[in-house]
Amino acid sequence: MYVLLAFLALLTERLIGYPDWVYRAIGHPVTWIGRLITTLDTSLNRGGQEFTARKAAGVVALLVLLGVTVLVSGLIQKSFLAVPFGLLVLVLITSTLPAQKSLESHVKAVADALDREGLQAGRSAVSMIVGRDPERLDEAAVCRATIESLAENFSDGIVAPAFWTAIAGLPGGAAYKAANTADSMIGHRTPRHEAFGWAAARFDDLVNLPASRLTGALFVAAACLVPAASPRDAIAAIRRDARFHRSPNAGWPEAAVAGALGIAIAGPRSYGGRMIDARFMGDGGRSDLTAADIRNALSLARVADGLLIGSLGLLALIIWQF
Repeated sequence: MYVLLAFLALLTERLIGYPDWVYRAIGHPVTWIGRLITTLDTSLNRGGQEFTARKAAGVVALLVLLGVTVLVSGLIQKSFLAVPFGLLVLVLITSTLPAQKSLESHVKAVADALDREGLQAGRSAVSMIVGRDPERLDEAAVCRATIESLAENFSDGIVAPAFWTAIAGLPGGAAYKAANTADSMIGHRTPRHEAFGWAAARFDDLVNLPASRLTGALFVAAACLVPAASPRDAIAAIRRDARFHRSPNAGWPEAAVAGALGIAIAGPRSYGGRMIDARFMGDGGRSDLTAADIRNALSLARVADGLLIGSLGLLALIIWQF
C-alpha cells in the first residue's frame, strides 16, 4: 500500500502541484515544520553553553522534531485509511511532500530569464534556488549553478520523499521532509549552528544515501532515452567524480547529469563572500554553459521523473498481484 501511496502522490503532484491559493490560505507542511524547528532552535540553542552541550541539545531537538512529525502524520494516515475514500485524501496530503512542479518552474525561470532579459535577470532568478553570491556569477556560472540545483534537488525534493513514503507511508515521507528541512535551516557550519545543527546535518546525510544513488541510476537510465545524452559517460562521471564532492550524496546526481550531457558543473564558487574550492562534476566536459544547457538538463530530469513514477506504478501493480 505504501508503494501505491508514493506512486499516486507523485502522479498527483506532477499533475497539479501545490496550488498557490492553498499556500496563501494555510501555508505548506514545510513551513509548519520550519516553525517547529525555529521554536526548538530558539529554546534549546543557547549561546552560553559548551560546544558539547549545544551538540546534545541539537540531538534532542532532532528527536523531538522527528517524534512530533511521525506521531502527527501517523495519526493522519491511520484516521484516513479507516474511512471510505480516505485513501484519496491521504494521497492529496502525501502529494505535498515531493516538489516536481516547483523545482521545474524555478529552473525553467532561470533559462527564460537569461533568454529574454539577460544576465542580471538570470542572476535574480537563480538566487531563488541557490545560496551562493549571484552577483559574482557570469552567464555560464548561473547555468552551472542552476543545473547543480536541479540535480541535487531532484534527489532531495523528489526521489527521497518518494522513497521513504514507499518504505514507511506518510510518516516515512514526512519524517524525511522534516529532517531535510532541519538540515537546510540549522545544518550549517556557522558559529550558531555548527554544534546545534550537527545531528540534523549528519542525519540528513544518512537518510539521503539511498535516494542519491537511486537518482544517479535514474539519470543514467534517462540518458538512454534522451537524444544526445550518454548513459556511458554518466556512469563514468559518477565513478570518477561523485566521491570528490563535498557532500556524500550530491555528487551522485550532479556527476550523472554532467556526464550524461557532456558538461562540467560544480567547481569553485563563492558563498557569503568566501570562495569554496570544489572539484568539478563532469570533469573535462564543457563549462561555458548557456540557457540551452539548462533546458537539456530539464529534459533529462523530466524523463528521469517519468521513469520514477512509472517504476513505482509497476512495482505497486506487481505487489498487488501477489
